[in-house]
Parts: sequence; C-alpha cells; structure tokens
Amino acid sequence: MPSFDVVSEADVVEVRNAIEQANKEISTRFDFKGSDARIEQKDRELTAFADDDFKLSQVRDVLLSKCAKRNVDVRFLDIGDPQKIGGDKVKQSITVRHGVSGDHAKKIVRVVKDSKLKIQASIQGDAVRITGAKRDDLQAIMPVLKKEITDVPLAFNNFRD
Repeated sequence: MPSFDVVSEADVVEVRNAIEQANKEISTRFDFKGSDARIEQKDRELTAFADDDFKLSQVRDVLLSKCAKRNVDVRFLDIGDPQKIGGDKVKQSITVRHGVSGDHAKKIVRVVKDSKLKIQASIQGDAVRITGAKRDDLQAIMPVLKKEITDVPLAFNNFRD
C-alpha cells in the first residue's frame, strides 16, 4: 500500500551555516563595533546576545536574512522574549522547530479526512503517515496540505509504493 510521511524538519547544516555567516557579518559591521553581539547554537537552541534591544533586533534581522539566503524557512524559528542579563546586555532564545506538533498533526489529519479522498492519516510521533490505495490520491493531497497548512513548513518524505 503506497504511503508517505508529512514532516517538518529544518536542514541542520544550513542552519549552522546561516549562524556562522550571521556571526561573521555581525563581527565586521560598523554599527556592532565594540559590542558583544553574537549568536550561539546548542543543538536546536539558538541564543542571540546584544548590548541593547535595538542591537538585538539588528542581530535577529541579520540571522533571518542569512537563513533566507540559505533556503532555511524562517517559520522553523520560534523566537522567544528578550531577557535582560547583567547591566544593559540582553539575550533572546530562538528555538529551531523539529517535527510536527500535536496541534498541527491533528489539523493535517482533519484536512486529509475533509478532502474526501480514499486515504488515511495517522500520527506517528513527530510525523504524520498518509496511506492510500492509489498513488494518485497521495499525490493529490500534497498540494492541498501545502495550501491549507501555512503556519509551519511541510515536507513529504519516505514515499513508498
């Protein structure tokens, strides 16, 4: 029986490259001269540091532009609230989303059921497996899911015949 998985995964290598390019640009920009502005990465947790809120927003903008250039969808980044640390310095945590959350998985299953195609969807951890009798039905649901689910980037992998 043909099937495929609906996932939401960022390319970790491209995210790391975007962070390195952003740090390189921040270190060479004139408006960051003498400031402690940088982005650090620990697995899927990013932390942006800056001297004040304005510079923090500039660091964030540089990161988002580098992610866009590296073809990393910025919807993968979950940006937290800025926090004050010693003195005037601020930091902000940015989480790289991985997997389809429970709410989005339920929404995907609902869209599949409402499509009236002869396919089934089941939640498998952080992915949604879609199975059907015909390959054409599976290929027909892909654009429907892309159109209906806009708040997270979706990818389709593990296509089996």
